[in-house]
Amino acid sequence: MKKIILNMVSLCMAFCLFTGCSGADTEEDRNRTQGQGIVSEQENTDLVQQPEGDAAVEPQQNTQMDTETEKSEEMEAMLQMKIGDTVVAVDWENNESVEALKALCQEGPLTIQMSMYGGFEQVGPIGSRLPSADVQTQTSAGDIVLYSSDQIVVFYGSNSWAYTRLGHVADRDAAGMRELLGHGDVTITISMGDLTH
Repeated sequence: MKKIILNMVSLCMAFCLFTGCSGADTEEDRNRTQGQGIVSEQENTDLVQQPEGDAAVEPQQNTQMDTETEKSEEMEAMLQMKIGDTVVAVDWENNESVEALKALCQEGPLTIQMSMYGGFEQVGPIGSRLPSADVQTQTSAGDIVLYSSDQIVVFYGSNSWAYTRLGHVADRDAAGMRELLGHGDVTITISMGDLTH
């Protein structure tokens, strides 16, 4: 009887060895398990890198808002000019007179009633005196100058006199300046900020 039991135990052990019942992992089992681990880690990485819904769009929206804020701040820091109802692009000089004009406009937009003069310019009083450094100047259409420290002159023609240069209208040629200034007195507005609205 003992012999039969021993034979049965031996057969069971042999069967377990052949079928993998011993509990030891085969190399193939270990590779399969490790492979599943790698896939799981990759899936986790993909979930982190690609958020769904509004969270995925939010960084782009923040970037657009930042850009719009920067543009708005740039506009507020720039000296703008409007002739009548037309906003013009001005290349301002980098001098003491322009800095004083900016400081004057910090209090609010400066509106100047201009008058035609000589068939080549419009001139108007600023209402206060600005620092000047007059030199004999040959002007051309689009030039903006300070005259006698307290008047601003915008040209649609040419003249030669002692002025302090303030800037030049960059987006209008001579014909465009004549169209804006050559048909009667106008009002110009100078402001620190956006005049397009």
